[in-house]
Amino acid sequence: MATGFLTQSGLGGPLVNDMLGGGMLAGATEFLGAFMLVMVLALIAAYIYSSLTLMRVAKRTKTEPAWLAWVPIGNLYLMSKMAKMHWWPLLLLIVGCIPYIGVIASLVFAVYSMIWMWKICEARERPGWWALLTLIPFAGWIWGLVMWGILAWSKD
Repeated sequence: MATGFLTQSGLGGPLVNDMLGGGMLAGATEFLGAFMLVMVLALIAAYIYSSLTLMRVAKRTKTEPAWLAWVPIGNLYLMSKMAKMHWWPLLLLIVGCIPYIGVIASLVFAVYSMIWMWKICEARERPGWWALLTLIPFAGWIWGLVMWGILAWSKD
């Protein structure tokens, strides 16, 4: 039971008592729980979709082993193989854990990832600048999903 000013002074009715007594907190908790469940399901769906598309693009570019698309760090190695570039920028992920230096390493790795996507688009005979469209705030994430779908399932 809430013992705030409104309830002690007699000004609070049943609605105020319910809001202060936990009804609002319970509703907010249920909302946040449902929101988190929806977000987790959306992230799982996005991971499955991106793994499927990456595996399909690897098969179409004849890059083996295509099953690495399902492994979290292995998918980056697979992308570097598809782009026909060195794999060593993956070492930047390890350096990314070091304070201060990690920020610079993360930025360098982001540039390498963009170059990899550019070269993968060109390997699938699509414009390389499509990779740059993923940098657009908010819409870039959706475009990235569409772009990988086009690279995976479009006709040659």
